[in-house]
This record gives sequence, structure tokens and C-alpha cells, in this order.
Amino acid sequence: MQARMTNPAYVLSGAMKGIGTLFQAIGEGGLAQDVAEIVGLRASQINGCGACVHGHVANLRKAGVSEERISAVAAWRHAPFFSDAERAALKLTEAMTRLSDLSGESVPDALWDEVADHFDERELSALILTVSVTNMFNRINTTIQEPAGTTWG
Repeated sequence: MQARMTNPAYVLSGAMKGIGTLFQAIGEGGLAQDVAEIVGLRASQINGCGACVHGHVANLRKAGVSEERISAVAAWRHAPFFSDAERAALKLTEAMTRLSDLSGESVPDALWDEVADHFDERELSALILTVSVTNMFNRINTTIQEPAGTTWG
């Protein structure tokens, strides 16, 4: 399987510079890397982005996250392997990713309060940007049909 085209972030040189700057800022937020990868994996599962699912799973394995935690991300509500903070982050991820399923606020106050109980403003900023950037990459990769197993950089 081959992508329809080169990733647009590589085609337009300024895009990679902007993405790099955004990732640098996210890194300054203090969000735990395993939380960032777990929410990235969940958003990518929802969006059907094979390239990103593969990448997040590889990153989680490299970070030493257990296979039972990795395999349970898709069914996190029914798995005992996640902390309350991770559950709040996963709920926020799903709310931010499933905008087309809305019947009310995208992030209701109760969810916001729950997430804010676990993350300070910098971590919350990094979390929101991580989910947002993941959704952007999911949309790029599914559009150009980027295959799973692709490596970047």
C-alpha cells in the first residue's frame, strides 16, 4: 500500500516548521508522555487512521507501557488499567474528536471540571493541543491514505 501523495507537511516546507514549533510548545506543558500517546491512540482509533494508530502503539511500547493497557485503550471504560486522570483525558479526547455526534455542548461543564481536577492549566493546554494535532494528522493521513507502518522524520 502506498500513499496517494507525499504528506502535505513535507510538501509545504513551512508546515513542518509550524508543526515542530507546536510540538515544542506541547512538550513544555508537562503532560505525561504516556497520557499524550494514549489520547493520541484513542483519537486515531475513532478516526480510523491506521498510520497514527500504528505510530502511537509503537511509541507506547517503546515507553514500556504494558500490552494490556495498550490493547484496552479502545475499550477503556471497561478496563481497570487506567487512572482517574487518564479516564478524564480519554473522555475529553472522545468529546473533542466526535464533534459530529454532538447533541449538546462539545465539552460540557461537568467534563471540563473533571479534567481540570486532574490537570493544571499547562498540562490541560498540552492535552487539548495534543488531541487537536492528532485529529489534524488523522485527517491528513486518511485523506492521502497514508499506510500503517509509515515513519516520519
